[in-house]
Amino acid sequence: MHNTDNAHSRNWVIVGLLFLAGLFNYLDRVTLSVALPVISLNLSISPAGKGLLLSAFFWSYASMQLPAGWCVDHLNLRWLYPCMFAAWSLASGLTGLTGSLGVMLFFRVLLGVGESIYLPAATKIVSKLYVQKERGLPSGIFNSGARAGLALGAPVVGLLIVHLGWRRMFLAVGLLGLVWIVPWLLLFPKRLPSSEERSGEKFSGHRRGQRMFVSVNRNLLGICLGFFCFDYYAYLLMAWLPDYLVEVRHMTILKAGISTSIPFLTFGLSEPLGGWVADALIRRGWDETRTRKGAVIGPFLAGIFIVPAAYAHTVTGAVLFICGASLIGFATGNLTAILQSCAPAHEVGRWTGVENLAGNVGGIIAPVVMGLLILRTGSFIPGFVVAALVILIGGASYGWVVGKLEPPLCDELLDAERTVAI
Repeated sequence: MHNTDNAHSRNWVIVGLLFLAGLFNYLDRVTLSVALPVISLNLSISPAGKGLLLSAFFWSYASMQLPAGWCVDHLNLRWLYPCMFAAWSLASGLTGLTGSLGVMLFFRVLLGVGESIYLPAATKIVSKLYVQKERGLPSGIFNSGARAGLALGAPVVGLLIVHLGWRRMFLAVGLLGLVWIVPWLLLFPKRLPSSEERSGEKFSGHRRGQRMFVSVNRNLLGICLGFFCFDYYAYLLMAWLPDYLVEVRHMTILKAGISTSIPFLTFGLSEPLGGWVADALIRRGWDETRTRKGAVIGPFLAGIFIVPAAYAHTVTGAVLFICGASLIGFATGNLTAILQSCAPAHEVGRWTGVENLAGNVGGIIAPVVMGLLILRTGSFIPGFVVAALVILIGGASYGWVVGKLEPPLCDELLDAERTVAI
Protein backbone atom coordinates (compact mmCIF):
# COMPACT_ATOMS: atom_id res chain seq x y z
CA MET A 1 0.00 0.00 0.00
CA HIS A 2 2.87 2.35 0.84
CA ASN A 3 4.43 1.86 -2.59
CA THR A 4 1.06 2.42 -4.24
CA ASP A 5 0.60 5.69 -2.36
CA ASN A 6 4.10 6.83 -3.33
CA ALA A 7 3.44 6.02 -6.98
CA HIS A 8 0.13 7.88 -6.86
CA SER A 9 1.79 10.96 -5.35
CA ARG A 10 4.64 10.78 -7.86
CA ASN A 11 2.14 10.65 -10.72
CA TRP A 12 0.52 13.91 -9.59
CA VAL A 13 3.95 15.54 -9.26
CA ILE A 14 4.65 14.58 -12.87
CA VAL A 15 1.29 16.03 -13.90
CA GLY A 16 2.31 19.21 -12.08
CA LEU A 17 5.54 19.35 -14.06
CA LEU A 18 3.56 18.84 -17.27
CA PHE A 19 1.35 21.75 -16.19
CA LEU A 20 4.44 23.96 -15.72
CA ALA A 21 5.83 22.84 -19.07
CA GLY A 22 2.58 23.90 -20.72
CA LEU A 23 2.76 27.22 -18.89
CA PHE A 24 6.26 27.96 -20.19
CA ASN A 25 5.31 26.60 -23.61
CA TYR A 26 2.49 29.08 -24.09
CA LEU A 27 4.25 31.88 -22.25
CA ASP A 28 6.91 31.67 -24.94
CA ARG A 29 4.22 31.71 -27.63
CA VAL A 30 2.25 34.68 -26.30
CA THR A 31 5.27 36.98 -26.21
CA LEU A 32 4.93 37.75 -29.91
CA SER A 33 1.16 38.30 -29.77
CA VAL A 34 1.44 40.85 -26.97
CA ALA A 35 4.52 42.56 -28.42
CA LEU A 36 3.25 42.56 -32.00
CA PRO A 37 1.82 46.11 -32.04
CA VAL A 38 5.22 47.48 -30.91
CA ILE A 39 7.25 45.16 -33.15
CA SER A 40 5.11 45.98 -36.21
CA LEU A 41 5.82 49.68 -35.72
CA ASN A 42 9.52 49.07 -35.12
CA LEU A 43 9.94 46.82 -38.15
CA SER A 44 7.21 48.39 -40.34
CA ILE A 45 5.14 45.21 -40.71
CA SER A 46 1.79 45.34 -42.57
CA PRO A 47 -1.39 43.49 -41.38
CA ALA A 48 -0.70 40.71 -43.88
CA GLY A 49 2.90 40.57 -42.65
CA LYS A 50 1.70 40.31 -39.07
CA GLY A 51 -0.50 37.38 -40.02
CA LEU A 52 2.50 35.72 -41.71
CA LEU A 53 4.66 36.22 -38.62
CA LEU A 54 1.95 34.87 -36.32
CA SER A 55 1.57 31.76 -38.47
CA ALA A 56 5.32 31.04 -38.89
CA PHE A 57 5.54 29.13 -35.61
CA PHE A 58 2.93 26.68 -36.87
CA TRP A 59 4.83 25.81 -40.06
CA SER A 60 7.43 23.83 -38.14
CA TYR A 61 5.23 22.99 -35.14
CA ALA A 62 2.68 21.28 -37.37
CA SER A 63 5.18 19.55 -39.68
CA MET A 64 7.09 18.16 -36.67
CA GLN A 65 4.04 16.53 -35.06
CA LEU A 66 4.39 13.20 -36.87
CA PRO A 67 8.11 12.76 -36.08
CA ALA A 68 7.50 13.98 -32.53
CA GLY A 69 4.70 11.46 -32.06
CA TRP A 70 6.93 8.61 -33.23
CA CYS A 71 9.76 9.75 -30.94
CA VAL A 72 7.36 9.90 -27.98
CA ASP A 73 6.26 6.29 -28.61
CA HIS A 74 9.81 4.95 -28.91
CA LEU A 75 12.34 7.15 -27.08
CA ASN A 76 13.02 7.87 -23.40
CA LEU A 77 10.91 10.86 -22.39
CA ARG A 78 13.09 11.54 -19.36
CA TRP A 79 15.72 12.90 -21.77
CA LEU A 80 13.76 13.72 -24.91
CA TYR A 81 11.40 16.21 -23.26
CA PRO A 82 14.04 18.40 -21.52
CA CYS A 83 16.20 18.51 -24.66
CA MET A 84 13.30 19.84 -26.70
CA PHE A 85 12.34 22.15 -23.83
CA ALA A 86 15.82 23.69 -23.87
CA ALA A 87 15.63 24.16 -27.65
CA TRP A 88 12.36 26.09 -27.54
CA SER A 89 13.45 28.22 -24.57
CA LEU A 90 16.61 29.32 -26.36
CA ALA A 91 14.68 30.04 -29.58
CA SER A 92 12.27 32.23 -27.64
CA GLY A 93 15.01 34.14 -25.84
CA LEU A 94 17.09 34.74 -28.97
CA THR A 95 14.11 36.32 -30.70
CA GLY A 96 14.99 39.44 -28.73
CA LEU A 97 18.22 39.78 -30.71
CA THR A 98 16.53 39.95 -34.11
CA GLY A 99 16.60 43.04 -36.28
CA SER A 100 14.47 42.04 -39.26
CA LEU A 101 11.29 40.21 -40.15
CA GLY A 102 13.23 37.41 -41.85
CA VAL A 103 15.36 36.59 -38.80
CA MET A 104 12.32 36.75 -36.54
CA LEU A 105 10.54 34.29 -38.83
CA PHE A 106 13.52 31.93 -38.47
CA PHE A 107 13.37 31.93 -34.66
CA ARG A 108 9.60 31.42 -34.68
CA VAL A 109 10.11 28.37 -36.89
CA LEU A 110 12.81 27.08 -34.50
CA LEU A 111 10.45 27.65 -31.57
CA GLY A 112 7.90 25.44 -33.32
CA VAL A 113 10.42 22.62 -33.69
CA GLY A 114 11.19 22.59 -29.97
CA GLU A 115 7.59 22.89 -28.79
CA SER A 116 6.36 20.09 -31.07
CA ILE A 117 7.05 17.60 -28.26
CA TYR A 118 4.61 19.20 -25.81
CA LEU A 119 1.22 17.61 -26.52
CA PRO A 120 2.31 14.14 -27.77
CA ALA A 121 4.59 13.64 -24.77
CA ALA A 122 2.11 14.85 -22.15
CA THR A 123 -0.72 12.77 -23.64
CA LYS A 124 1.47 9.67 -23.73
CA ILE A 125 2.63 10.13 -20.13
CA VAL A 126 -0.91 10.52 -18.79
CA SER A 127 -2.07 7.46 -20.75
CA LYS A 128 0.67 5.41 -19.06
CA LEU A 129 0.13 6.72 -15.53
CA TYR A 130 -3.70 6.62 -15.34
CA VAL A 131 -6.43 4.16 -16.25
CA GLN A 132 -9.05 5.16 -18.81
CA LYS A 133 -11.75 6.43 -16.44
CA GLU A 134 -9.25 8.63 -14.52
CA ARG A 135 -7.62 10.49 -17.41
CA GLY A 136 -9.94 13.48 -17.73
CA LEU A 137 -8.66 15.39 -14.68
CA PRO A 138 -4.89 14.94 -15.25
CA SER A 139 -5.41 15.71 -18.93
CA GLY A 140 -7.33 18.85 -18.01
CA ILE A 141 -4.64 19.88 -15.54
CA PHE A 142 -1.71 19.60 -17.92
CA ASN A 143 -3.69 21.29 -20.69
CA SER A 144 -4.63 24.14 -18.36
CA GLY A 145 -0.94 25.00 -18.07
CA ALA A 146 -1.16 26.34 -21.60
CA ARG A 147 -3.95 28.74 -20.71
CA ALA A 148 -2.20 29.65 -17.45
CA GLY A 149 0.78 30.64 -19.58
CA LEU A 150 -1.47 32.85 -21.67
CA ALA A 151 -3.26 34.34 -18.66
CA LEU A 152 -0.01 35.02 -16.81
CA GLY A 153 1.92 35.90 -19.91
CA ALA A 154 -0.34 38.61 -21.29
CA PRO A 155 -0.02 41.04 -18.34
CA VAL A 156 3.55 40.02 -17.42
CA VAL A 157 4.80 40.37 -20.98
CA GLY A 158 3.01 43.70 -21.30
CA LEU A 159 4.64 44.93 -18.09
CA LEU A 160 8.09 43.73 -19.22
CA ILE A 161 7.70 45.49 -22.56
CA VAL A 162 6.81 48.75 -20.82
CA HIS A 163 9.79 48.59 -18.44
CA LEU A 164 12.43 46.67 -20.41
CA GLY A 165 11.45 46.97 -24.05
CA TRP A 166 10.38 44.10 -26.29
CA ARG A 167 13.91 42.80 -26.94
CA ARG A 168 14.86 42.30 -23.29
CA MET A 169 11.40 40.89 -22.66
CA PHE A 170 12.08 38.02 -25.08
CA LEU A 171 15.44 37.30 -23.47
CA ALA A 172 14.01 37.27 -19.94
CA VAL A 173 11.00 35.09 -20.69
CA GLY A 174 12.83 32.62 -22.92
CA LEU A 175 15.78 31.94 -20.62
CA LEU A 176 13.64 31.71 -17.46
CA GLY A 177 12.09 28.47 -18.66
CA LEU A 178 15.41 26.60 -18.50
CA VAL A 179 14.97 26.32 -14.72
CA TRP A 180 12.18 23.74 -15.28
CA ILE A 181 14.66 21.16 -16.56
CA VAL A 182 16.23 20.64 -13.11
CA PRO A 183 13.18 19.23 -11.25
CA TRP A 184 12.19 17.20 -14.31
CA LEU A 185 15.51 15.32 -14.36
CA LEU A 186 15.41 14.87 -10.58
CA LEU A 187 11.83 13.58 -10.34
CA PHE A 188 10.89 11.89 -13.60
CA PRO A 189 11.28 8.08 -13.40
CA LYS A 190 13.85 6.25 -15.49
CA ARG A 191 11.10 4.03 -16.87
CA LEU A 192 7.35 4.55 -17.23
CA PRO A 193 5.01 1.57 -16.83
CA SER A 194 3.59 0.12 -20.01
CA SER A 195 -0.11 0.76 -20.61
CA GLU A 196 -0.84 -2.91 -19.97
CA GLU A 197 1.14 -2.93 -16.70
CA ARG A 198 -0.57 0.20 -15.38
CA SER A 199 -4.18 -0.34 -16.35
CA GLY A 200 -4.70 -4.01 -16.94
CA GLU A 201 -6.57 -3.03 -20.08
CA LYS A 202 -6.57 -5.57 -22.86
CA PHE A 203 -4.04 -5.13 -25.61
CA SER A 204 -5.67 -3.80 -28.73
CA GLY A 205 -4.11 -3.80 -32.11
CA HIS A 206 -1.22 -5.46 -33.82
CA ARG A 207 2.06 -4.25 -32.36
CA ARG A 208 4.36 -3.14 -35.14
CA GLY A 209 7.58 -2.69 -33.22
CA GLN A 210 9.67 0.26 -34.24
CA ARG A 211 8.05 0.97 -37.62
CA MET A 212 6.58 4.41 -38.20
CA PHE A 213 2.91 3.51 -38.74
CA VAL A 214 -0.38 4.79 -37.45
CA SER A 215 -3.73 2.99 -37.59
CA VAL A 216 -6.31 5.12 -39.40
CA ASN A 217 -10.02 4.68 -38.71
CA ARG A 218 -13.20 6.72 -38.37
CA ASN A 219 -12.43 7.83 -34.83
CA LEU A 220 -9.04 9.25 -35.75
CA LEU A 221 -10.53 11.11 -38.72
CA GLY A 222 -13.30 12.58 -36.54
CA ILE A 223 -10.80 13.55 -33.85
CA CYS A 224 -8.58 15.26 -36.41
CA LEU A 225 -11.42 17.28 -37.94
CA GLY A 226 -12.73 18.28 -34.52
CA PHE A 227 -9.30 19.24 -33.22
CA PHE A 228 -8.58 21.25 -36.37
CA CYS A 229 -11.68 23.32 -35.57
CA PHE A 230 -10.77 23.63 -31.88
CA ASP A 231 -7.24 24.83 -32.60
CA TYR A 232 -8.40 27.21 -35.33
CA TYR A 233 -10.62 28.89 -32.75
CA ALA A 234 -8.18 28.78 -29.83
CA TYR A 235 -5.20 30.03 -31.81
CA LEU A 236 -7.23 32.81 -33.38
CA LEU A 237 -7.94 34.11 -29.87
CA MET A 238 -4.33 33.65 -28.79
CA ALA A 239 -2.86 35.34 -31.85
CA TRP A 240 -5.23 38.26 -32.47
CA LEU A 241 -6.93 39.12 -29.17
CA PRO A 242 -4.20 41.50 -27.89
CA ASP A 243 -4.01 43.24 -31.28
CA TYR A 244 -7.82 43.50 -31.40
CA LEU A 245 -7.95 45.19 -28.01
CA VAL A 246 -5.25 47.68 -29.03
CA GLU A 247 -6.44 48.42 -32.57
CA VAL A 248 -10.24 48.28 -32.14
CA ARG A 249 -10.80 48.92 -28.43
CA HIS A 250 -7.93 51.48 -28.26
CA MET A 251 -6.20 50.03 -25.20
CA THR A 252 -2.57 50.51 -24.30
CA ILE A 253 -0.25 47.50 -24.55
CA LEU A 254 -0.31 47.06 -20.77
CA LYS A 255 -4.11 47.31 -20.44
CA ALA A 256 -4.59 44.99 -23.40
CA GLY A 257 -2.30 42.46 -21.74
CA ILE A 258 -4.30 42.59 -18.51
CA SER A 259 -7.64 42.35 -20.32
CA THR A 260 -6.39 39.46 -22.45
CA SER A 261 -5.47 37.51 -19.34
CA ILE A 262 -9.10 37.38 -18.14
CA PRO A 263 -10.46 35.20 -20.99
CA PHE A 264 -7.32 33.07 -20.91
CA LEU A 265 -7.77 32.56 -17.16
CA THR A 266 -11.39 31.57 -17.77
CA PHE A 267 -10.21 29.10 -20.41
CA GLY A 268 -7.55 27.66 -18.11
CA LEU A 269 -9.76 27.23 -15.04
CA SER A 270 -12.44 25.46 -17.05
CA GLU A 271 -10.02 22.85 -18.44
CA PRO A 272 -9.41 20.71 -15.31
CA LEU A 273 -13.01 21.32 -14.23
CA GLY A 274 -14.36 19.74 -17.41
CA GLY A 275 -12.10 16.72 -17.03
CA TRP A 276 -12.95 16.31 -13.34
CA VAL A 277 -16.72 16.48 -13.95
CA ALA A 278 -16.58 13.90 -16.74
CA ASP A 279 -14.38 11.54 -14.68
CA ALA A 280 -16.74 11.81 -11.72
CA LEU A 281 -19.81 11.04 -13.83
CA ILE A 282 -18.11 8.06 -15.49
CA ARG A 283 -17.12 6.65 -12.08
CA ARG A 284 -20.79 6.88 -11.09
CA GLY A 285 -21.75 4.67 -14.00
CA TRP A 286 -22.45 7.15 -16.80
CA ASP A 287 -21.59 5.95 -20.28
CA GLU A 288 -18.07 7.14 -21.14
CA THR A 289 -18.77 7.84 -24.80
CA ARG A 290 -21.85 9.98 -24.18
CA THR A 291 -20.32 11.74 -21.19
CA ARG A 292 -17.07 12.80 -22.83
CA LYS A 293 -18.79 13.76 -26.09
CA GLY A 294 -21.34 15.85 -24.20
CA ALA A 295 -18.53 17.53 -22.28
CA VAL A 296 -17.08 18.56 -25.65
CA ILE A 297 -20.16 19.55 -27.66
CA GLY A 298 -21.67 21.78 -24.95
CA PRO A 299 -18.56 23.93 -24.46
CA PHE A 300 -18.02 24.16 -28.22
CA LEU A 301 -21.45 25.79 -28.51
CA ALA A 302 -20.19 28.55 -26.20
CA GLY A 303 -17.81 29.53 -28.98
CA ILE A 304 -20.53 31.54 -30.68
CA PHE A 305 -20.12 34.22 -27.98
CA ILE A 306 -17.19 35.55 -29.98
CA VAL A 307 -19.66 37.12 -32.44
CA PRO A 308 -21.56 39.35 -29.98
CA ALA A 309 -18.17 40.29 -28.49
CA ALA A 310 -17.37 42.08 -31.74
CA TYR A 311 -20.63 44.08 -31.55
CA ALA A 312 -20.42 44.98 -27.84
CA HIS A 313 -20.62 48.73 -27.19
CA THR A 314 -18.14 48.73 -24.31
CA VAL A 315 -14.75 47.17 -23.65
CA THR A 316 -16.14 45.45 -20.56
CA GLY A 317 -18.96 43.91 -22.57
CA ALA A 318 -16.54 42.68 -25.24
CA VAL A 319 -14.23 41.08 -22.66
CA LEU A 320 -17.17 39.38 -20.89
CA PHE A 321 -18.44 37.89 -24.15
CA ILE A 322 -14.92 36.68 -24.96
CA CYS A 323 -14.83 35.08 -21.51
CA GLY A 324 -18.04 33.27 -22.42
CA ALA A 325 -16.43 32.12 -25.65
CA SER A 326 -13.43 30.89 -23.63
CA LEU A 327 -15.64 28.33 -21.87
CA ILE A 328 -14.72 26.01 -24.74
CA GLY A 329 -11.82 25.22 -22.40
CA PHE A 330 -14.25 22.98 -20.48
CA ALA A 331 -13.86 20.52 -23.36
CA THR A 332 -10.06 20.31 -23.39
CA GLY A 333 -9.39 17.53 -20.87
CA ASN A 334 -12.02 15.41 -22.56
CA LEU A 335 -10.55 16.01 -26.01
CA THR A 336 -7.34 14.43 -24.75
CA ALA A 337 -9.17 11.63 -22.92
CA ILE A 338 -11.17 10.81 -26.07
CA LEU A 339 -7.96 10.29 -28.04
CA GLN A 340 -6.40 8.22 -25.26
CA SER A 341 -9.50 5.98 -25.22
CA CYS A 342 -9.63 5.52 -29.00
CA ALA A 343 -5.93 5.05 -29.82
CA PRO A 344 -4.16 1.69 -29.64
CA ALA A 345 -2.04 1.78 -26.47
CA HIS A 346 1.27 1.61 -28.36
CA GLU A 347 0.25 4.41 -30.77
CA VAL A 348 -0.92 7.13 -28.38
CA GLY A 349 2.05 9.37 -29.22
CA ARG A 350 1.57 8.94 -32.96
CA TRP A 351 -2.20 9.48 -32.79
CA THR A 352 -1.56 12.64 -30.79
CA GLY A 353 0.98 13.75 -33.37
CA VAL A 354 -1.54 13.25 -36.18
CA GLU A 355 -4.27 15.01 -34.16
CA ASN A 356 -2.01 17.92 -33.32
CA LEU A 357 -0.85 18.17 -36.93
CA ALA A 358 -4.48 18.59 -37.99
CA GLY A 359 -5.07 21.09 -35.20
CA ASN A 360 -2.08 23.18 -36.06
CA VAL A 361 -3.04 23.37 -39.70
CA GLY A 362 -5.83 25.43 -38.14
CA GLY A 363 -3.14 27.36 -36.27
CA ILE A 364 -1.42 28.13 -39.55
CA ILE A 365 -4.60 29.14 -41.35
CA ALA A 366 -6.40 31.15 -38.66
CA PRO A 367 -3.95 34.09 -38.27
CA VAL A 368 -3.52 34.42 -42.03
CA VAL A 369 -7.26 34.29 -42.74
CA MET A 370 -7.92 36.90 -40.06
CA GLY A 371 -5.15 39.15 -41.40
CA LEU A 372 -6.48 38.94 -44.95
CA LEU A 373 -10.06 39.57 -43.83
CA ILE A 374 -8.98 42.65 -41.87
CA LEU A 375 -7.02 43.87 -44.87
CA ARG A 376 -10.02 43.37 -47.16
CA THR A 377 -12.84 44.59 -44.90
CA GLY A 378 -11.10 46.77 -42.32
CA SER A 379 -12.92 44.86 -39.56
CA PHE A 380 -12.38 41.95 -37.17
CA ILE A 381 -16.04 40.92 -37.37
CA PRO A 382 -15.85 38.64 -40.46
CA GLY A 383 -12.96 36.74 -38.91
CA PHE A 384 -14.88 36.26 -35.67
CA VAL A 385 -17.93 34.96 -37.56
CA VAL A 386 -15.79 32.45 -39.46
CA ALA A 387 -14.28 31.25 -36.16
CA ALA A 388 -17.76 30.69 -34.67
CA LEU A 389 -18.81 28.61 -37.67
CA VAL A 390 -15.61 26.57 -37.49
CA ILE A 391 -16.04 25.66 -33.81
CA LEU A 392 -19.63 24.52 -34.47
CA ILE A 393 -18.33 22.18 -37.18
CA GLY A 394 -15.83 20.85 -34.65
CA GLY A 395 -18.59 20.01 -32.19
CA ALA A 396 -20.49 18.16 -34.91
CA SER A 397 -17.38 16.13 -35.75
CA TYR A 398 -16.88 14.95 -32.17
CA GLY A 399 -20.59 14.25 -31.86
CA TRP A 400 -21.30 12.36 -35.07
CA VAL A 401 -18.05 11.37 -36.78
CA VAL A 402 -16.27 10.01 -33.70
CA GLY A 403 -17.94 6.77 -32.65
CA LYS A 404 -17.65 4.65 -29.51
CA LEU A 405 -14.64 5.52 -27.37
CA GLU A 406 -12.62 2.33 -27.55
CA PRO A 407 -9.39 1.31 -29.29
CA PRO A 408 -9.65 -0.75 -32.48
CA LEU A 409 -9.40 -4.50 -31.94
CA CYS A 410 -6.62 -6.53 -33.47
CA ASP A 411 -8.89 -8.11 -36.10
CA GLU A 412 -10.26 -4.72 -37.05
CA LEU A 413 -6.75 -3.39 -37.54
CA LEU A 414 -5.74 -6.33 -39.69
CA ASP A 415 -8.93 -6.69 -41.74
CA ALA A 416 -10.84 -3.39 -41.79
CA GLU A 417 -8.47 -0.50 -41.18
CA ARG A 418 -5.97 1.07 -43.48
CA THR A 419 -2.48 1.37 -42.05
CA VAL A 420 -0.45 4.18 -43.54
CA ALA A 421 3.17 5.18 -43.13
CA ILE A 422 3.83 8.55 -41.55
